[in-house]
Amino acid sequence: MPNPAKTDFGIHPLLKNRYSPRSFLDKSIAPDTLRRIFEAARWSPSCNNDQEWFYIVGIRGQGPDFDRIVSVLRPNNQTWASKASVLMIVCGRTTFTGGTTPNKYHAYDSGQSAAHLTFQAASEGVSVHQMAGFDPDKTRTEFSVPDGFVPLTAVAMGYAGDASMLPEALAKRETAERTRRPQKEFVFGGTWGKPLD
Repeated sequence: MPNPAKTDFGIHPLLKNRYSPRSFLDKSIAPDTLRRIFEAARWSPSCNNDQEWFYIVGIRGQGPDFDRIVSVLRPNNQTWASKASVLMIVCGRTTFTGGTTPNKYHAYDSGQSAAHLTFQAASEGVSVHQMAGFDPDKTRTEFSVPDGFVPLTAVAMGYAGDASMLPEALAKRETAERTRRPQKEFVFGGTWGKPLD
């Protein structure tokens, strides 16, 4: 179900057409497609090439890990995310490799990795919905996430379905016009708050 952005300037079609669906088809992602998607995450940039991102992955219908990830989602997200083909938790390592020096860029770099994953997925016709609505502490316990690593976000991935497959309230959100604040509110020219000319 396409829901393209109404952009002020022309952008790449993958970016224009990317959105975060809550409706997913009952269709699995081929293993080679999934590997290409994670390969894009692998080649994301990071501070000192430290590659601080880690993915806990569950594939629907392939063992208990998918349902274990569902169990750490907030109930409102469980409703729709449990229909996705793949669920994952993105974790970041909070220190640089081989030491105890804090890495304050771990969340930024892990987010870049998830963005690379998102756009490779889009190029494969696969949709991604990232969500903050999960329990990091329960995740840490459920998946034995060690000290020095932090669960950052949950992600649902699959082939987008039609809004009619959702409960009415979610269907309305699915089909609502996508909006963003204008560039003048966040792109500044030298001085904070002064829009770039």
